[in-house]
Amino acid sequence: MVDWAATDFPISEQARLLSLNRSSLYYKPVTPSPEEVAIKHRIDELYTRFPFYGSRRITEKLKHEGIAINRKRIQRHMREMGIQAIYPGPNLSKRNLQHRIYPYLLKGLPITRPNQVWSIDITYIRLQNHWVYLTAVIDWYSRYIISWELDQTLEMDFVLDTVQRALASGTPEIFNSDQGSHFTSPGYIELLKSQPGIQISMDSRGRALDNIMIERFWRSLKYEEVYLKDYGTPREARQHIRDYMAFYNHERLHQSLDYQTPGTIHIH
Repeated sequence: MVDWAATDFPISEQARLLSLNRSSLYYKPVTPSPEEVAIKHRIDELYTRFPFYGSRRITEKLKHEGIAINRKRIQRHMREMGIQAIYPGPNLSKRNLQHRIYPYLLKGLPITRPNQVWSIDITYIRLQNHWVYLTAVIDWYSRYIISWELDQTLEMDFVLDTVQRALASGTPEIFNSDQGSHFTSPGYIELLKSQPGIQISMDSRGRALDNIMIERFWRSLKYEEVYLKDYGTPREARQHIRDYMAFYNHERLHQSLDYQTPGTIHIH
């Protein structure tokens, strides 16, 4: 094990050189069993295809596929993966009850310009023998990915770093998220409140489709990139996802954008 502190290099510089978020340098990974990896990868595939599937349906689907597993274990895996089904019910990304919840501001709102609404979310990215987490900020109007970060843990640092980089490029009128613990935390709320003019919006509880733009992006990313590859390491995942982000923003034509790219729309 490397002693990250026993060096003259700052943690931020070590993280940059290793293509890791700095919180990863404090993380001591526990190698999961091949069975756990396979089950979580399959849950990710099912949830991406059927986002309305909850733990009960996923459990039954896996049983039909010959995997002997109980619902309690599926619920634990889903909590660890940071996912929940799209229906009112138990919130699998539990928040602290003292954390502040804001209303959903996007219902019926016409989206007519860049930087009117940004959204943030976190998703699970599979590796050969493990997994990492990806967070990203998307502009609703242009579908442009403003910033993103990959990390081996669900610590707050990688979310706050992503938001700070996004805000360095501009300021949205509304910043939307789900009600998960990252986005109801004081650090996240105070960061947004420190920027004049930002209204904070949060999905209705259990309604992942309230954040539909980034949910559609996760689906594109996984079907067009992640599921076609077999990343061996976090570094490899980062390199390929970085390439996909560039492709998505500046080369991939969107029918909903009159066959223009997100980058073209976002800069106008």
